[in-house]
Amino acid sequence: MSYPLHRPRRLRQSPAVRRLVAQTRLHPAQFILPVFVKEGATEPTPIGSMPGVVQHSLDTLEQAAREAVAAGVGGIMVFGVPTSKDAVGSGATDPDGILNVALRRLADTVGDELVVMADLCLDEFTDHGHCGVLDARGGVDNDATLERYAAMGLAQAEAGATVLGLSGMMDGQVGHVRRALEEAGHTDTIVLAYAAKYASGFYGPFREAVSSSLQGDRATYQQDPANFTESLRETRLDIEEGADMVMVKPALPYLDVLAAVAAESTVPVSAYQVSGEYAQIEAAAAHGWIDRDRVALEALTSIHRAGAQQILTYYASSAARWLN
Repeated sequence: MSYPLHRPRRLRQSPAVRRLVAQTRLHPAQFILPVFVKEGATEPTPIGSMPGVVQHSLDTLEQAAREAVAAGVGGIMVFGVPTSKDAVGSGATDPDGILNVALRRLADTVGDELVVMADLCLDEFTDHGHCGVLDARGGVDNDATLERYAAMGLAQAEAGATVLGLSGMMDGQVGHVRRALEEAGHTDTIVLAYAAKYASGFYGPFREAVSSSLQGDRATYQQDPANFTESLRETRLDIEEGADMVMVKPALPYLDVLAAVAAESTVPVSAYQVSGEYAQIEAAAAHGWIDRDRVALEALTSIHRAGAQQILTYYASSAARWLN
């Protein structure tokens, strides 16, 4: 009787066997929950393009953080949605600005159980919607922006953030912020550098989430989706400048970049399953075309399999419960 010489299916024959030999395992502690907190809000405001995600009030933000703790989630990344904006993003450095108030509140209430992270970028706070200060020609002034980032980093560290997520993609941002932190005595503040952040169409729903004022695009400072090697250069530079962790964003469309960064990074590597990735799953599931929970976990598994040790995902608390 003829028979196959090799039978790989032996290792797939039952849930117990598959669980035993699984090479990639998700854990709730790997997840970071991105959240939006809206100045002046007394109740959560739904985000139309991101079903299930809201702009929080301070009270509901704290509730979401406590739910994340209960689910075993590792961290929470906070984005502020201010009521007023200006050309230099003054609200980002105001101790009484919504982001810094929210950070203080979370640090006080859940800071011992959940890593409190702050988005360090000006785009939510500028009336033009760019991630930095504009020059006389309307372009983003890299070096002037670094000064604002340093001030923003100090405000966030003083508010109690454990991790600063430098997402603006300015040249030299890690070194400049790290130097300011060190000089001010914030030697334990962790810098998470968005080392490979692409100028992606997958950010669309996020613009609604933060009530963005952006006109145009960010192609002069975020990376070109057609390019690969510059992501490695950016990562090396950020690590040299003192980054404690690095990020690839978006995640699923850039798994090749993520794998390459993870292969050579000497610091932990994160990836951000961005708003457009989330919205696609939610939209397809709403039509009954896919099993939402299964596809979400499959996507998160693929991101981890490619090399992400931490994953920012709007599914963080839900996925943690699914795994538990």
